[in-house]
Amino acid sequence: MYDPDSTAVVVVDMQHGFCHPDGSLYAPASERAIQPVNQLVSRARDAGASFVYTRDVHPPEQFEDAHYYDEFERWGEHVLEDSWEAELHADLDVRDEDHVVTKHTYDAFYRTDLEGYLDTHGIDDLLLCGTLANVCVLHTAGSAGLRDYRPVLVEDALGYIEEDHREYAVDHADWLFGEVTTREEVEFA
Repeated sequence: MYDPDSTAVVVVDMQHGFCHPDGSLYAPASERAIQPVNQLVSRARDAGASFVYTRDVHPPEQFEDAHYYDEFERWGEHVLEDSWEAELHADLDVRDEDHVVTKHTYDAFYRTDLEGYLDTHGIDDLLLCGTLANVCVLHTAGSAGLRDYRPVLVEDALGYIEEDHREYAVDHADWLFGEVTTREEVEFA
């Protein structure tokens, strides 16, 4: 049971670059996650919960002076700043009152305003969905847990490259630092 006054749905990186067939890091399961994410958002919106949408965005020069951390080396150039790829997917129900976090790493808390937003709004519980389950969703959930938020992965609203990547993320979160639920199990007080 979730109190809508202290719960936020955190939709991670549901952007054209990951969820649209023309995106450079398109994963079909990420596109398929759009409808389940929207269903979760709709139920939570009706209950009065808060919403955070994260956007993974990279300035073209971000990793030029990197000592070690270089996402372009791992994934190639993706979701470049001011590009169509970096925009939230057009099919999402994003509203003006929703909070959008622009991040530059896998972790939506790292050097962003996310923690300040959550604390300012009295949010303790995070229902995490989006993509990729084993990368940005998992890192954001782990970071949330370390900050004493309650991270809950909504396992049937996650995008992934391979099914076993989703299973890994769900199992790891459930075992180590968070909880796992399904859209159907999410209820608001």
